[in-house]
Amino acid sequence: MSVFYTTDISHGYARLSPEESAHCLRVLRMKRGDRVEVIDGMGGYYDAVIDTADPKGCVLEITQVRAPRSQKDRIHIAIAPTKLMDRFEWFVEKAVEIGIDEITPIRCQRSERRVLKTERLDKLIISTLKQAKVAHKPVLHGLTPFNEILSVTNEGSDRFIAHCESNRTGLLKDLCVQGHQTLVLIGPEGDFTPEEIEQATNSGFIPVSLGDNRLRTETAGIVACHILHVCG
Repeated sequence: MSVFYTTDISHGYARLSPEESAHCLRVLRMKRGDRVEVIDGMGGYYDAVIDTADPKGCVLEITQVRAPRSQKDRIHIAIAPTKLMDRFEWFVEKAVEIGIDEITPIRCQRSERRVLKTERLDKLIISTLKQAKVAHKPVLHGLTPFNEILSVTNEGSDRFIAHCESNRTGLLKDLCVQGHQTLVLIGPEGDFTPEEIEQATNSGFIPVSLGDNRLRTETAGIVACHILHVCG
């Protein structure tokens, strides 16, 4: 069954955006009375039927509100975007499929990409939500300087910096705690600089390893996301 995304839901009806409406009616050639599924990105999952087949604003009648899907411990990955955008887009897509709550692109001393447009990434996230039937839409932040991400802290949260230097406390899989919000920093190709690692450690981040192998940036992000998902 086709899945659509909208936040415009009230009084038993959902209205699709012009883009979603055109896809529903012109691409999929659906019509009034056809059954669909709807996600709102906030945990809501609905069964619906097409009530008004308007390609500029298709209206769906909600027929059933499913029980909200459980949300595991909050996972926040702050990662340096790769020089090739398709590799970073791959990370975003797979992280959403696995389950992630926040993604913060970070600008580090060795970052090759200094500018990042998030519009395409946001569309990719929505597309992945529908494909994977993920009810929670992760927050995508703009490109953030490394020193600013160090100030992010929440009560009951754990903060880690994954790097390839020798001065690491242990493996992320052994140090993550169930029930905690977790932020993991992933550096660019070439890793964080020693100064950045020291700065993060002094700010309360725990230096960790993701395993024995040296991973590409986007692979490291996925491995960290998977470890935290399993841990939760």
